Amino acid sequence: MNESKSEIQSFYKNKTIFITGASGFMGKVLIEKLLYSCSDLNKIYILMRDKKGRSCDNRLEDMFNVSMFQRIQTEKPQVLKKVIPFNGDICSDNLGLTHEERERLINEVNIIFHCAASLRMNAKLKDAIEMNMNGTKRMLNLGKEMKHLQAFIYLSTAFCHVDQKEIDERIYDSSNDPEDILKLVQYLNEDTIDRITPKLIHPHPNTYTYSKHLAEKLVANEFPELPCCIARPSIVFPSYKEPLPGWVDNLNGPIGVLVGGAKGIIRSVHCNGNFIVDSVPVDLAINDLIIIAYKIATNLRNSKSIFVVNMTSQIDTMPITWSEVWKRSKQFFHEYPLEEQVWYPGGDLHSNKFVHNIIVLLFHIIPAYFIDFLMLIFRQRKFMVRIQKRILDNLAVLQYFTTRQWIFYNKNIITLCDDLTPLDKKIFPIMIYNFDKMEYFKHLVLGIRQYCMKEDLSTLPKARRRQKILRENNFIKKSSKALCSLFITKKERRNILSTVTAK
Repeated sequence: MNESKSEIQSFYKNKTIFITGASGFMGKVLIEKLLYSCSDLNKIYILMRDKKGRSCDNRLEDMFNVSMFQRIQTEKPQVLKKVIPFNGDICSDNLGLTHEERERLINEVNIIFHCAASLRMNAKLKDAIEMNMNGTKRMLNLGKEMKHLQAFIYLSTAFCHVDQKEIDERIYDSSNDPEDILKLVQYLNEDTIDRITPKLIHPHPNTYTYSKHLAEKLVANEFPELPCCIARPSIVFPSYKEPLPGWVDNLNGPIGVLVGGAKGIIRSVHCNGNFIVDSVPVDLAINDLIIIAYKIATNLRNSKSIFVVNMTSQIDTMPITWSEVWKRSKQFFHEYPLEEQVWYPGGDLHSNKFVHNIIVLLFHIIPAYFIDFLMLIFRQRKFMVRIQKRILDNLAVLQYFTTRQWIFYNKNIITLCDDLTPLDKKIFPIMIYNFDKMEYFKHLVLGIRQYCMKEDLSTLPKARRRQKILRENNFIKKSSKALCSLFITKKERRNILSTVTAK
């Protein structure tokens, strides 16, 4: 880049960075953005384990060949050499590093982005503690040895304090000491841990939010010895603009539900459609992290308390309800349908759990058993009941968050944005004004189709023909609405009947 550098770009010049979770959704975008916008950095070390017969070097090469690194491959391919993988795992003693690798990190690293975590909401407590707490503790111990560390950014989640209705940017007390929990999980057998898990994690709905909550305490306990910070993103959605509009590579959370609806597999979601979806596009969340590390290293070293940032939606700039997400996504999935749809995509959100359960019984469970019965007759392998069980388990985990509303205070990220120079605001945008929802959801759907489902746009004509056939034979859907009207209020019944008549 020949133009003058911004303040943030100048800060990252010659910096050495260590990233965990580099192969994850946010990790990839973080690496790409650092390489593209802070190309004068010294190097990026990443922790990546061998997987499925592929070495960490091979996996890194595969990662660089995906479409999201296209602009770097085209404009500045030489910076890719600055990424150096170390074969390791945060669940291994000493992170699985050799003595030489550890010494290089200790002597060279300036900034740590600790993004690695187990995202499985319903993971066993022992597994969640090992990954999210013990892994974090190993990273903190390594950070304390580093000679030139300027910022340790711990990636948490905005939902790790779900017992609070209003969540401020501070550390909350816990009924459990994190060190005690680490010892308990170490010494008790797995059966005993599984039996006491529900009572131990209460009021948390799952082991993910519980373990992330305790991991925050581990990080906070190291302040101010370590220049650490806690960043809490809300639901991370596909990218707004960078590196590609709508880029996403996984089916976690709401994205999996949207795909299930688009395939016609999911016919009902238990959700209060009027609630705001507190979400953040992944590219804005990554810009947040880059800015936070810069601020920690330059302006906040002498802070009296650990810096906590809620990376959450700005209600005034990009409010989106669950109903809007479902409606607009469905609209664009009708226009850009996925391949191999099972049923015409027309499921709905239902705040009434009884209605939701009726629809699940009629259009999830009964069809699944019927299909498996046919497979049994034709001596084929049964699969649909198993798939539907997984879908329903995932929906049950998600519905805790779709039927509740929290208030997140995010004055710190707003202050960080206000303090940026105009050039840095342009290079590292973190706020969206004049948010074009239609344009964003169009790119979201196309991104899911191309980058996540690996479906080329050339298959759209065939997918549209299939969807047309499904739409013309969608009489069962109309019958289901009439049937469900028996169980709901007169006003809701009139709304559904008017919808059916219109169609």
